[in-house]
Amino acid sequence: MSSASRESARAVRHRRIRVAVRGTAARPRLAVFRSHKHIYAQLVDDESGCTLAATSSLSPEFKTRLTGGGNVPAAQVVGEIVAQKARARGIERVVFDRGGYRYHGRVKALAEAARRGGLVF
Repeated sequence: MSSASRESARAVRHRRIRVAVRGTAARPRLAVFRSHKHIYAQLVDDESGCTLAATSSLSPEFKTRLTGGGNVPAAQVVGEIVAQKARARGIERVVFDRGGYRYHGRVKALAEAARRGGLVF
């Protein structure tokens, strides 16, 4: 399977998921994007169309703890950081948007670390 068709299949899955997953100010959407080298997470209020908190394996907070960003330990650190930022803003409950990826590997590690950090979903 070519990477173009793989990416378009993921986009179709993501659109299908987004029909049911909506973020609000009280319960924002925890959106995950992963590339080959890095992983990104952001809390999005879909009603107002703004990002409430975001972090990635490229952020300065992450760089103080790890160097590489494309593996499971990196995803765990990103999950912990996004949970800390959410808690600092008073956010405890979120809806999880896996972005069309399988709930496995890095996506699962990020979600479990965010739960350990205090987020409920």
